[in-house]
Amino acid sequence: MRNIDMLRRELAKMIPRILEHALCEHMLFRWVIPLLALGCNTKLNTVDHPTLLGLTTQQSWAQYSPYYPAVEYQAPPPDCNVVQVNLLQRHGARYPTKSAGKAMKKSVKRLKSAKSFLDASLDFVANYTYALGTDDLVPFGATQSFEAGQLHYGRYASLVNERMLPFVRASGSDRVVDSALNWTAGFAYASNQQYTPVLSVIVSQSSNDTLDDHQCPKIGTSDAQTGTWLDVFAPEIADRLNQYAPGAHLKNSDIENLMSLCPFETVAHEQISPWCALFTEEEWASYEYDGDLYDYYGNGYGQQLGPVQGVGYVNELLARLTGQPVHDNTQTNHTLDSSPVTFPQDKAFYADFSHDNQMISIYSALGLFVQPHPLDPTHPNPMRTWVDSKLVPFSARMITEKLECTIGGERDEYVRILVNDALQPLPLLWRYW
Repeated sequence: MRNIDMLRRELAKMIPRILEHALCEHMLFRWVIPLLALGCNTKLNTVDHPTLLGLTTQQSWAQYSPYYPAVEYQAPPPDCNVVQVNLLQRHGARYPTKSAGKAMKKSVKRLKSAKSFLDASLDFVANYTYALGTDDLVPFGATQSFEAGQLHYGRYASLVNERMLPFVRASGSDRVVDSALNWTAGFAYASNQQYTPVLSVIVSQSSNDTLDDHQCPKIGTSDAQTGTWLDVFAPEIADRLNQYAPGAHLKNSDIENLMSLCPFETVAHEQISPWCALFTEEEWASYEYDGDLYDYYGNGYGQQLGPVQGVGYVNELLARLTGQPVHDNTQTNHTLDSSPVTFPQDKAFYADFSHDNQMISIYSALGLFVQPHPLDPTHPNPMRTWVDSKLVPFSARMITEKLECTIGGERDEYVRILVNDALQPLPLLWRYW
């Protein structure tokens, strides 16, 4: 275990080059500071945890999986105390976006055009009507954030008093704002209304916003990789369903759309969607990998500008941890970050609410979940740690704990990062891409 100063000196020798490309014509880091993970286990083993309606395959729904902890939370070492918490949380479960909903309805219509249904698993289709909303939180998603607020009060109550309430920000999407408000309500409820945080800042998504990923028009997509994988796993499923539904003429893209109905309907209605049973566990594992590829090549390490979109938040995090002004020339809002009202640096608890794509960029900017090789769009590596349901499920959360520790009679500060309660190894933190 090394302290921050020692690791800073070592890291200065490790970084031989500076980023040569820009995020939307802005340069990346001006300065870096290393953080240290304490008691970190590099294996991310799942643990038993109550799941929505007891359906275990929901952990194969990629970014549409309901939240579950990747491991059981481990308290800091005995000689360490948490003195600051930085929470970054995804909004709760939601309805599909407008474009996704339109695609799903089109695929349902194609399936319903079949001349007949020859398997009992499709009996429900004839009378099925698509009835999902658009974009907004579902009640289950609101509950996720409320329960997270209760959990975080219970875990970090020692950091809170009447003069030291959590400082809360949200990106300016309705579902993100609602999630932040539900979290504050859960936090207040857990404290018997003694401590009631308020949502202090809503960051417009039409301007610089470190909690949203729409800042860079030059960024690419993961369409090539996800399209390749769809052509690998979907044809066999399409053949089977087309045999069960002659005349439907389902395409590969229809398979992905029909599979997506399972998680969206389940979280919306809080009962298992009949679409879930149409697919095997192996097929759900393929669906998970489709989500893994989507984020890895969309906002993660497989996208040149993906990690760069997370730099603004990382620099805000550094400012909070060190009590220094924000040093950033990427997507921070300088007006907000220069004011102690909208970006205070004297708080013990910060809570930010965001989107899954932006969280992927932030993980990558921090050097988390580095893979030994880029994800193969034709053959999943069963040992990979890049698994979307563990990275960005609905209501996902990354927590950065600042610790004060007494080691060998000397007191010093350390930091550890947890993603969905799993402590993260930080050997590549603060590298340049």
